[in-house]
Amino acid sequence: MRTKTHKINNEAKSYLAKLLATENISVEHRKVKTASFDVKNRVLTLPIWKHMSNDIIDLLVSHEIGHALYTHLNEWKSALDEGLPHSFLNVIEDARIEKLVKRRYPGLVKSFVNGYRELINNNFFGTKDKDVNEMLLIDRLNMHFKTSIV
Repeated sequence: MRTKTHKINNEAKSYLAKLLATENISVEHRKVKTASFDVKNRVLTLPIWKHMSNDIIDLLVSHEIGHALYTHLNEWKSALDEGLPHSFLNVIEDARIEKLVKRRYPGLVKSFVNGYRELINNNFFGTKDKDVNEMLLIDRLNMHFKTSIV
């Protein structure tokens, strides 16, 4: 199943991100593999993909502003300094910030559900032909918290 393609209004999505983040973050739209938020420099990078829907871009904006609102650089560095593996910390932090964003902005829940559903259908996570029970625990947790489908 392919994502419906249509023109995304990048300027409008940038304004949306700034409003949701409640600060004047920098927003960049670039050809990258995934969205990201630079906690230190306060830069949100959103991907430009050939097949991008409003649900996917809204999911990505919503997730990344969660980092803007709730991921604190000193706490992140402290956890890494204590020896927590980056990939484990990232899965836990993503689940935490998404829960907080959904509480703060309940209207975004549908964007999370629809966006993740599309990403799964497009095999973004590489799980299409995989048995979830055979995946590593951290990967199963990641899929569970991101999708609530698995």
